[in-house]
Amino acid sequence: MSIQLNHTIVAARDKAASAEFTAGVLGLDVGAPFGPFLPVQTANGVTLDFMEVQPDRIVPQHYAFLVSDEEFDAIFRRIQDAGIHYYADPAHHEEGRINHRDGGRGAYFDDPNGHNLEILTRPYGSGG
Repeated sequence: MSIQLNHTIVAARDKAASAEFTAGVLGLDVGAPFGPFLPVQTANGVTLDFMEVQPDRIVPQHYAFLVSDEEFDAIFRRIQDAGIHYYADPAHHEEGRINHRDGGRGAYFDDPNGHNLEILTRPYGSGG
């Protein structure tokens, strides 16, 4: 059996609001609750399981999503339409810009809990 990432827990103050935010921006669906989790599944079967925790227990994480050029356009339009601040770099120094690493496009933005989300059209190191 090859090893695959199946799911990860995303700490949130409000799991419904956080799941809806992420699903809405990415164009995905929020699944049915499963125990304390509210899942958002990506196309490759990985599930982001949103779980409510105390705000002081949230440690910001980074979640990167490899998307097609068409998906990037749609997601980026939703980011802009929602007035979400976006950046070309993970440290958030290049506000209002996207990057073109490896011949693709990428952007970073925060979710309501301070998690650093990234969309990119080319995997790192793929050249171009």
